[in-house]
Amino acid sequence: MSRFGRSRKSGKAERKPDGQIRQSQLIGVYGAGAMVDLLQHAVIISGLDDWSYAGGDLLPIEEPRLKDRLEQLYKIKLDAEDYFRLAPPGNDDDPHPRLGVRALEFPAWFVCHACRRLLHRSALGEATKSDGRRYHDCQPKAVPLVPVRFVGACPRGHLQDFPWRELAHYGVEHCKVPELTLIEGKHGDFSEIVVACRCGAKQRLANVSADAVKLECRGGRPWLPRGNDEPNCTHPLRLLVRTASNSYFAMTLSALSVPDPDNIIRDALSRDADRIKKRQEKGDDRLRMFLEDDHEDLIREHGMDAVFQQAKLIGDGQVAARLPTRTAEYLQLTKFAEDTKTGETFDETLPFVARKIPVHPSLKQWVRTVTLVHRLREVRVQFGFTRLEPASSDNQGEPDSLDVRRAPLAAHAQWLPAATVQGEGIFLELCPDALAAWSNQKPVQQRVAELDAGWKAWHDARPHHDAGSKVKTPPFLGAKFYLLHSLSHLLITAIAMECGYSASAIHERIYCGPYKDDKSEMSGIMLYTGTVGSEGTLGGLVEQGAHLHEHLARALRAGSLCSNDPLCGSHSPKGDLADRTLEGAACHGCLFISESSCERFNRYLDRALVVPVLGQPSEIAFFDDPSVWL
Repeated sequence: MSRFGRSRKSGKAERKPDGQIRQSQLIGVYGAGAMVDLLQHAVIISGLDDWSYAGGDLLPIEEPRLKDRLEQLYKIKLDAEDYFRLAPPGNDDDPHPRLGVRALEFPAWFVCHACRRLLHRSALGEATKSDGRRYHDCQPKAVPLVPVRFVGACPRGHLQDFPWRELAHYGVEHCKVPELTLIEGKHGDFSEIVVACRCGAKQRLANVSADAVKLECRGGRPWLPRGNDEPNCTHPLRLLVRTASNSYFAMTLSALSVPDPDNIIRDALSRDADRIKKRQEKGDDRLRMFLEDDHEDLIREHGMDAVFQQAKLIGDGQVAARLPTRTAEYLQLTKFAEDTKTGETFDETLPFVARKIPVHPSLKQWVRTVTLVHRLREVRVQFGFTRLEPASSDNQGEPDSLDVRRAPLAAHAQWLPAATVQGEGIFLELCPDALAAWSNQKPVQQRVAELDAGWKAWHDARPHHDAGSKVKTPPFLGAKFYLLHSLSHLLITAIAMECGYSASAIHERIYCGPYKDDKSEMSGIMLYTGTVGSEGTLGGLVEQGAHLHEHLARALRAGSLCSNDPLCGSHSPKGDLADRTLEGAACHGCLFISESSCERFNRYLDRALVVPVLGQPSEIAFFDDPSVWL
């Protein structure tokens, strides 16, 4: 486990760390730059520059295809070796602030519960109590201080202590010795919270949210080493609750470790990219000598000419761009997957094993391929984060920076935190011909127009923070994505009843071509489960692949009627006033599942595109024949 906190060695028993975080949690919700509340303290997770590995604790994770994709898409410079790493573990026997993942005290302002004084850390000195907390002597008995629950942030990921002195004296002359209090009112309502100074100046926090008070962002990056703030930020400072859900949105990318036969030589040489460049600068003979000494086995298997040519491309920086991650996975699940064989056993060392099974006769009208993924390895990498607004993702599941700036995880480190998931799954591919016939129907196109209008309304309502910069605006995902995503949620709920895993333990992976791209036939979903750091699963999910027709029938029956019908079924995202512009017929009573299982935070859903529902024409449903679920 990664630990953070302070440890003091003496003749007495050591003080325990202030908190613990699992290594997998440091990729996502508790990643670098995230604010964390401990029992007695509030901290921010330090950047990668302050993640310390002890001898033997550095555990590299290799996935060259994902590394190349990150460098290609986001221009991230990564080391040739150890470019992905598991977060460093702490030492349970001797916890130390310089070992593992550091956490820094943040914010620096504290509130006294007794007198409501608002005090800065610089006026308090070091904590002297045995519990490490700071106290305020405002009564006969010292009162413990608590970190203030508000901080300042901006859409570029900047974070800072809120300028309380400037806020209290906004529009009036500053007093020489400000003495601030934070008055929260009798009911705790946000509109009642006031910061006041003894000179009589005061201001309501609600005025900051209403833009009546505008303070400048200072470009703070407290999770990075000193000197790495970003000055001259032009965005106004926004009030942020430390524990709010919009305080941290991790930007992650994942890939399955599928075979990549076209890049075997390239992947074998990639760790020596820097040395290859240096040898190539000294001539072809020196490069050949290096390859003969360090890659003898590779030359024996593929020949010197092939290895040398690939090394030359690496040295010149002219290697071809790889396929997008999901396109490569889709080909392995459909085109290259072998048929299943009775009694077949698998090599336990293989990271990916997929076998096709025959499609049940009742599904052949709609389903082209069913593939059982007996073994899979997923590598998840965090490469940044945003605040206030999350980054959206395209059809490949690759995040982009829609109106928000990606904040860095480190100032200098050229590696990224990652984790591996070992698991199993079921893949389902819909028939391209059936999808084409369905999408060309006029009622379906009318429904697509409603969904598109809802998406545009959502996009226009978002604050366009960087409207003047070159920000990529994601396209509308399309009706096929809504169909696949909604079908995935229905199947997760249905299969969870039989497979032995809870619905929250089953994850989805959507394979969908871009909207209005006739050349892309990607139209599949994979439901999979797995555990970080484990050796695999028990096969309960794969076993359900043979009964997929039964699960699909049960899923469609459940999707045809919602407890909130007819309100749910008749909902249209076009002109919606309840902030439901990204979903059609979808709610907590039918399609919404655990957000840990969903790729899109329960958005882009519409069961009316899957199965006939109340309030919508039956022609827009892909599975319009009741015999498949009756």
